[in-house]
Amino acid sequence: MKYKYISLYITLLIISLGLFSCKIGKKYVRPELNLPEEIVEGADTSSVNEIPWKSLYTDTILQQLITTALENNKDMLIAAAKIKEMIAAKRITFAEQFPEIGARIYGQKEELNYGGHNAKPDPEFGAKLNLSWELDLWGNLRWANDAAVAAYMQTVEGRHALRMTIIAEVAAAYYQLCALDRELTIVQHTLAARREGVRLAKLRFEGGLTSETSYSQAQVELARTETLLPAIESKIKIKESDLSFLLGEYTGDIPRGLPLSEQHLPDALPVGLPSSLLERRPDMRQAEQKLREANARVGVAQTDLFPKISLTGYLGFESDELSNFIKSPAWFLAGDLLQPLFAMGKNKAKLKAAQARYEQEVYAYQKNVLGAFKEVNNAIVTIRKAKEVRISYEKLENAANTYVQLAQLQYINGVTNYIDVLDAQRGYLDAQLSLNNAVLDELLAAVYLYKALGGGYD
Repeated sequence: MKYKYISLYITLLIISLGLFSCKIGKKYVRPELNLPEEIVEGADTSSVNEIPWKSLYTDTILQQLITTALENNKDMLIAAAKIKEMIAAKRITFAEQFPEIGARIYGQKEELNYGGHNAKPDPEFGAKLNLSWELDLWGNLRWANDAAVAAYMQTVEGRHALRMTIIAEVAAAYYQLCALDRELTIVQHTLAARREGVRLAKLRFEGGLTSETSYSQAQVELARTETLLPAIESKIKIKESDLSFLLGEYTGDIPRGLPLSEQHLPDALPVGLPSSLLERRPDMRQAEQKLREANARVGVAQTDLFPKISLTGYLGFESDELSNFIKSPAWFLAGDLLQPLFAMGKNKAKLKAAQARYEQEVYAYQKNVLGAFKEVNNAIVTIRKAKEVRISYEKLENAANTYVQLAQLQYINGVTNYIDVLDAQRGYLDAQLSLNNAVLDELLAAVYLYKALGGGYD
């Protein structure tokens, strides 16, 4: 009966402490951001989340590359392992709020012989359950647990942000590779035209229709065009190497799907509301979790100013003989109170430092929000202007093609010099390459706008 009363008293004590404990500190509240009513004037309220990345990037080869990167990219694997680490760390801080119970079984024998004439054996055997528990009266352990949860969520949101970034990087690298393929094709076709021009110039020179100057000019232009091939081929190999690295693989050949001219992305994406942008973008959620952690650290520092109470005890058996071991119950219960009295202001300084770090994180979060809106605004402007530039270069390419055909016809009929044909050909080559770059820029603008809006995260 005696031990039943003891257990009852302990239980009542624990319940009372739990009921009357409080959590000192300021609850987290998102800082005032003064968000604009619209991201861009006249933007719709639908979300880019309604467009999964597989619906945006319809090239099946590109889809396969993105899937491979999400599974094998080493940064993604590192992020996944980091999440595992933070899960364990979160569990540690959570467990520290509860009693820690251990078991100890021991046997020992000691013999004392003071003066050498009075030997006294002193055996002892015991089996005990040990209890240790820090009572969280002011919320110190709960604030520490909140900080650990926020740190864990940072790794989760960080992995989501990394996923979004990798999707964009793989898509951009793939389109750049397709653009290089198109550039190589343009130069190869131009090179074929240059060889044909050299052949015709040689025939006209040998037939006495033109001077040797025209023939020499054709040879110079052929040699100049041939110098373009090695540089483009080198860029293709380097871009394949870059893309292989994103895929988490050794450098190798990258398969191709649709050519650049058949890759189509929307020139406008649903922007949504300013408040929804912060929820869609995992990097913004990660930044806010960092702010939550800083707020919890302030709570930890603030509760360190108050007393800490810890309970220690054991319950079991202890005897000097094994024969009456079960007949020898033993118990012990003690409470410790630690009140910081004088430490040269160390604990108050820790609180001020934690508050200053929280203030820094507030400004950092506000800066990240401003950066996100700036990124979206710049991406919208870029994609709009990229479309205009691409349309202009399409007109230039058509005009340059017409001019080449006319110049060649006039040269054959002896109306113009061969230098006019070469100028027309150079202009057509530049127009083709410029159009190719304009198409690529428009595709990249769509990729980066999709990323800026938080697309690519399910």
